[in-house]
Amino acid sequence: MPEVGIKAIFEVIQGIKSQDDLHGVMKMICDHFDVAHAIYFWTNSDGAVHHVGTYPEAWLTRYLELGYGRQDPVVHACYHSFRPIDWQDLDWSTKAAQTIMTEAVAAGVGPQGLTIPVRGPKAQYAVFTISDDTCPEAWRIKCADHMADLLVLAHLLNDCVLELGAVERHSLTRPLSPREVDAMTYLARGYSRAKVAATLEISEHTLRAYIESAREKLGATNTVNAVAKAISHGFIII
Repeated sequence: MPEVGIKAIFEVIQGIKSQDDLHGVMKMICDHFDVAHAIYFWTNSDGAVHHVGTYPEAWLTRYLELGYGRQDPVVHACYHSFRPIDWQDLDWSTKAAQTIMTEAVAAGVGPQGLTIPVRGPKAQYAVFTISDDTCPEAWRIKCADHMADLLVLAHLLNDCVLELGAVERHSLTRPLSPREVDAMTYLARGYSRAKVAATLEISEHTLRAYIESAREKLGATNTVNAVAKAISHGFIII
């Protein structure tokens, strides 16, 4: 079976009509990044937690029934970070944490993982995780090589859930300007701000103004979220 490219995955997410369609996307993500598992958790407006992904149901059931989330170093880190969290950077020295990791590995999850927290409007919250059983060195390389795509994926998935009405969504009222489209396009391709400014032959200060303007129009919480929304609404094609 030929590999599905990241652009194709973005397009599939943009075309999703129901939350049930998300299951197939998670398998595509696993295949594309060559990882064992991918899972996406989110909260809706009433605080209920939902998930879709490839984790074994038996492990999810045990994790939830035993309340492992209260002692999971990954969960604790997500509440205090806006940045992607590599599991091997966390403290797993407590007895509870060691139990969680041991049982997760026995269930086929981990020991390597990358979790990306996503914060939406009105305190909406989500996390996107990929995990695998590869060695630590190879995992760091994989994450570094694909971080830009993974960040966009996390926010694109969350924007998809917003659009499906799982949580209250923002409506767009104004299109992006040509320069805002250019800025979002190059950021979506993984360019640094300095490289985007050089490519567009503008100062980084001017670029920052375009990015902030685009964020405001898109109702985005941060730049990565703005890129995801721009892709989702068809303003940019990468």
